[in-house]
Amino acid sequence: MLCAITVRAFTARPDFLAAFTVVPVWLWGGIGISCAVISYRLHRDRYALITTGVWLVTIGCIADESRALLRFRSETPMPGPAMPYHGKPVVRVATLNCSSFRFGNPAAELTAWQPDIVLLQEVFPYQVQQIATALGGPKNESRVNLTNGVITRWKIEREINDPIRRKQQITISTPTGKKIEVVNVHLATAATDLRLWRMAVWTGHRSNRTNHREELSQDLQQLRNTTQFPSAPTVFGGDFNSTASDGIHQQLAGDFVDAFAAAGTGLGNTFQRRLPFLRIDYLYGSRGLTPVRCRTVTTRHSDHRMVIADFLLK
Repeated sequence: MLCAITVRAFTARPDFLAAFTVVPVWLWGGIGISCAVISYRLHRDRYALITTGVWLVTIGCIADESRALLRFRSETPMPGPAMPYHGKPVVRVATLNCSSFRFGNPAAELTAWQPDIVLLQEVFPYQVQQIATALGGPKNESRVNLTNGVITRWKIEREINDPIRRKQQITISTPTGKKIEVVNVHLATAATDLRLWRMAVWTGHRSNRTNHREELSQDLQQLRNTTQFPSAPTVFGGDFNSTASDGIHQQLAGDFVDAFAAAGTGLGNTFQRRLPFLRIDYLYGSRGLTPVRCRTVTTRHSDHRMVIADFLLK
C-alpha cells in the first residue's frame, strides 16, 4: 500500500499529496525496504523479497537523482571559460541563493566558472555589485529587484520587475545581436513541516503548492505579454523552494527543458549544501536554448549549492 501511494504521489502529483512528496522518493523506499527486510528476517516470507524488488524498481524509475547519476559519461561543465560543444559556442548560466552573505561572499567561487549570465537570490544590491565587480568589473551589467539580482557580461536592454515579489525579467543582447530573455525567481518560502500525522500540515503543503503555482502562472503570463515567447530564447531559473517531484514543474514542461534533468551529471540536489537532500534550485531553457551540460557545485559561502548550465543558443 505504501508503494502504491508513493507511485501515485510522485507520478500523478496530486495537490492533496503535496506533503508526501516534500521528501525524496528514496526515503519512502527506504522505509518500505526496511519493513520488507524485517518481515523476511522474522518470517522468512518470500513475498518480502518480491516487495524489495518492487521498491528498488520504483526508486530507480522515479528518483530524480538516478537519471543524472547514470549519465556519468556525459560532458560536464568545468571551471574556466565554457568550452564549445561540438565546435559550437555555448552560453554559460549560473544560479545561486547567496543566503544574504551569512556564510561569506561567494564571488570568487562564481568567478571560477566565468558565467555569461548569473541569477542570484537572497542578495542585497551592494552585494550584487560586489559580485559583479569580481566577475568582470565595469564590463558587467547588473540589475536588482528586492533580494534578486542578475549579472551579465553582455548588454541589458530592458528589465521588468515586480515591486512586491522576488522576481526579475531581463532582456539581454548577446554580442551576435541575438536576444535572450532571463526570468529570475525566488518563490515563496517552502512548507517544511513534516508532522504528517496532523491534518493542518497536509493543508499547509497543499496551500504552499497553490501559491507557487499562482506565482509561476503570473510570471509566465507576463513573459508572454511582454515578449515573443515562446519563440524568444528564454532562461527561467532561480530558487523555486519546491522539490523536483512537485507538480508546479508541469507548468513549465510544455515550453521549457530542465537543464539538469536533460543534461545534468552527478548529484543534482542543491539544499542543504553539506548534506544535499533536495533539489530546489533550477535552470530551465526554452526551445531556443538547448542544455548540453549541467551540474551542481558546492560553495562554502551559502547553504545552497549553485547550478551551472551550458546552453546552445539557436
